[in-house]
Amino acid sequence: MRARRRTAMSEPTPIPVEQLRFAMPPTHHGVEEERRHRKERLVAALRLFGRYGFDEGVSGQFTVRDPEFADCFWTNPFGVAFALLTVSDLILVNGDGRVVQGHHHVNQAAFALHARIHRARPDVVAAAHSHSPYGRALSALGELLDPITQDVCAFYEDHALYDAATGVVVDEEEARRIAAALGPRKAVILRNHGLLTVGDSVDAAAWWFLTMERSCQVQLSAKAAGTPVPIAHQDAVRLREQLGSDLVAWINYQPLYQQIARSEPEMFD
Repeated sequence: MRARRRTAMSEPTPIPVEQLRFAMPPTHHGVEEERRHRKERLVAALRLFGRYGFDEGVSGQFTVRDPEFADCFWTNPFGVAFALLTVSDLILVNGDGRVVQGHHHVNQAAFALHARIHRARPDVVAAAHSHSPYGRALSALGELLDPITQDVCAFYEDHALYDAATGVVVDEEEARRIAAALGPRKAVILRNHGLLTVGDSVDAAAWWFLTMERSCQVQLSAKAAGTPVPIAHQDAVRLREQLGSDLVAWINYQPLYQQIARSEPEMFD
């Protein structure tokens, strides 16, 4: 039997970088397209929060600024489960807390805080707050996140502690104090309450909340097991510069968005 002749293969040619796919934040052709995009992203983020068990009764609020009316915000309606929300369920609320579009009430206590933060931070497109378990646990200790992992360094010197028991935020003055504590940062830990994150997109605010909650879990676990070794200041700063931008947050969030969008397409109704 005659042996087959082996043909030598040439070395594969690298594909030009410009031909490879890499998702970046989209550009929009008109206000209506951008509004629809923000609403879809908001519902997807809320469904993810519901999937991870971040909704506690009627607590929790996620807002996104309307692209046309800067002092109006799309948000989840009061008393509707995160995991069941659809785009048509969302309500539009003005800066005074009045519903201007939709068929549900707004959570006045939560929205008072969000409205104040949006007013203080014109750069903030979206803000997320929920009573997540590990965020609440760390907040009860009145601690900031320590630079003990690569991921948490995204928050290094870029998150704050509001060191007072907030209760239910219905007071305009307390909302102002919390917004002042947040300042120019991406997140604030509300003592005895939980976490709040902001971003220049729904995706960024959602990612910061999700990774902050996980960072709280890691810190609590590490301290329960022993004494964590902190990352040196200069290294933590360098990591924050590499990992701490809203663009990096947007990129990190995309696999989560892809999963929820594909598995629960009915949310876009």
